[in-house]
This record gives sequence, structure tokens and C-alpha cells, in this order.
Amino acid sequence: MPIHVAITDDDALIRDSLKLILELDEDIEVVGLCSNGDEAYRLCMEKKIDVILMDIRMPVCDGIIGTKKIKESFPQVHILILTTFQDDEYIYQALKNGAHGYLLKNTPSAKIREQIKLVYSGTMLIHPEIAEKLPSMLYQEKEKDLSSYHLSGREIEIIQLISEGYSNKEISEKLFLGESTIKNYISGILTKLDLRDRTQIAIFYLKN
Repeated sequence: MPIHVAITDDDALIRDSLKLILELDEDIEVVGLCSNGDEAYRLCMEKKIDVILMDIRMPVCDGIIGTKKIKESFPQVHILILTTFQDDEYIYQALKNGAHGYLLKNTPSAKIREQIKLVYSGTMLIHPEIAEKLPSMLYQEKEKDLSSYHLSGREIEIIQLISEGYSNKEISEKLFLGESTIKNYISGILTKLDLRDRTQIAIFYLKN
């Protein structure tokens, strides 16, 4: 029985390349290609998935939120983060949300196939460059007071919706505001919190 694998990445070229690479191994069957965490979640409802290769930064629903949603509903699915990002926050939250490993995209293709099998067997895998960060990450988690950021009620509401995987369009429809207004709110939130992108906003909310 082959290992059923889903590939989740917003780059179509990477998805197709990984599919070709993985299917060189007769023990692996790629059963789905997804462009974000929500698509991966829906695929888990439709097919038997053993392992998901999950990118971090993706539109609509990123890998951090996608991992959380999938592990809550499908705890038997093994999620292996495969990304170019080494940010401590991304690593910490991915593992906290239930990821079984965190690999970088410079990992040799043959090793990715090997590590899918290890994750499927229950082994936790961390790229050597990431493993070096873990001790400091475990001891440096900071407690933050939300009130110190001077966020408005509307901003907190938008942060929560981002963390739940809603797109700007969906947030605008939910709050009865224009999409450009939502973008302005998000720009203000990023400035106040000194963050770079939506993924970091979601991580901020999950931590606080």
C-alpha cells in the first residue's frame, strides 16, 4: 500500500516538480495538489491522506493555520512543512500546531522522499539548520499584553478573521466594509505590530 501524499504550495511549478520527484518512488502516491491550507483541508475530507507537504506563506489560508485546522479535524494526517522560511515564529507555530517536521526547500529530492516515509512512520523531523534554533525558541517565548499595542476593536476583529484563514474579500463581506478599507486596516495593523505579512498577523493572534 503506497503512502498517500498531498502537496500544498501556492507555486504551481513547485507543486508539479515535487509531484514528479515523489512519484519516482513506487512507495509514494501523490493524490492531490493544493494551492493553500483550505484546499488541503478540503482534500482531507475527500480522500485518504497520509502525509501533507505544506508550504508556509500562501494566500487565503497559510501553512500555519492550515496545519492547525487539519490536525484538529484529522489528527491521523502527518504534516511535513517544506518551505524556504526559517523565521523562528513560523517554526515555533508550525510545530505547536501539530506539524511532524520542518524542512527547507534546499533539501535534496531523494532525501525528501526518504523523510516522507520517516514522518509516515511517526518520526519527528527537523532540518539541521532549524534544529539549532529550537533550544533558544523554547526558552525565549514572550508573554505579550495586547493592550500595549493600542489596537482598536475593529483591528482585533480583522486580526482574528485573518487567523481563521479568511481572505480580504471574505473579511470585507463579513464586516460590510470595502476591500480597500480592509487593506488599509491591515496596513495599519502591520505597522502597529511591526510585522511583515498576514502569516505573521495570524501567528501573533494565535500566541496572544
